[in-house]
Amino acid sequence: MPAMPDLPCQTHADLFFADAQAELALARDLCGPCPVKDLCLAGALERHEPHGVWGGQIFLNGVMVDRKPPRGRPRKHAA
Repeated sequence: MPAMPDLPCQTHADLFFADAQAELALARDLCGPCPVKDLCLAGALERHEPHGVWGGQIFLNGVMVDRKPPRGRPRKHAA
């Protein structure tokens, strides 16, 4: 797929590979009206992308997830 410099993923690429959940949510929102959203997602699935926001979906360790878990160790007991 040729580069399309007017797309948010081309102008703010760091946002699409952020650690913060809020930034990833913003990246997903920016994908919403994208004209190549479906092609982007299909390409990411085909390439087995390990992480980032692709076609409005968050990838973590090659799997689509709803949310990226926070960094650090998980809690021992549920809050």
